[in-house]
Amino acid sequence: MTQPARIDLGLARRVLDIEAAAIAALVGRLGAEFEKAVQILLDCRGRVIVTGMGKSGIICRKIAATLSSTGTPAFFLHPAEAVHGDLGVLQADDVVVALSNSGETEELLRVLETIKRIGARLIAVTGDAGSTLAVAADVALDCHVSEEACPMNLVPTASTAAALALGDALAMTLFVAKGFRQEDFASIHPGGKLGKRLMRLEQVMHIAHARPVVRAATPMPEVMAEMSRKGFGMACVIDEGDGLIGVITDGDLRRRLIAGRQGDVPSLLDLTAADVMTDQPITLSRGTLAVEALRLMEARKITSIVVVNGDRQVEGVVHLHDLWRTQLV
Repeated sequence: MTQPARIDLGLARRVLDIEAAAIAALVGRLGAEFEKAVQILLDCRGRVIVTGMGKSGIICRKIAATLSSTGTPAFFLHPAEAVHGDLGVLQADDVVVALSNSGETEELLRVLETIKRIGARLIAVTGDAGSTLAVAADVALDCHVSEEACPMNLVPTASTAAALALGDALAMTLFVAKGFRQEDFASIHPGGKLGKRLMRLEQVMHIAHARPVVRAATPMPEVMAEMSRKGFGMACVIDEGDGLIGVITDGDLRRRLIAGRQGDVPSLLDLTAADVMTDQPITLSRGTLAVEALRLMEARKITSIVVVNGDRQVEGVVHLHDLWRTQLV
């Protein structure tokens, strides 16, 4: 019977320690060169082209994806494919970010001449500041590691972890410098959990003729007809200037009917919207995150909420079921 392999947790912990130390060592190296690299990316009027071979190429794909998802158009260019025609995508207003631990990767060096001839800017991320790639670059970022996490010090591990972390540092510094906002992020992440978390009420609210709206002087039979037609279990009450002054809910109707039967108030059907409405209703703006609205509605135990503009005019109505259907939580 084959003996089970021995799992060396000590080695696994050492791998993590080495990679963590490699990333931590980058902190003290950030300075003028890093700032220059971010400025080059800020000034870029074209695309950011990230390129590297092997394991570095895989890291490049992640960096390009992170840049694209935070408002900087970027894509990965395989350097071997580049010299067989793909360099045609490169333009003078692009910025090339090239990753190579040695700085002497043959496939990368073969594209340097074209990059320089076209006039694109070049940022190198390398472990050797004196390498051919570093010397040719407009700015070279020092990403050297003292050792790989591989027991034989061969497999790219600490070096790729450090390169990925440095790419993240570039991307995050860049998107803050650009003034990238939550709404910008949401607009390019419409799907998945991130997109749902950043969804705004304007994306789910019912607008125009779907809104249940009545005037303050509207007789209650007409109010109830409007509530039935629109199906929200409520109606927005507006004044002559179209500003929201109150809401009428199914609960308000039940309370008035009970009071009418007890003879405490006039019959519900003899009243107007202004007589029955609840004034100072809870409202939100169209830019409110849908998840914030969901929390508020569940906490206040309300099923619909009115979306208003700065003049208190009704822009839309959101029902609790609309938010549940988006699977925000």
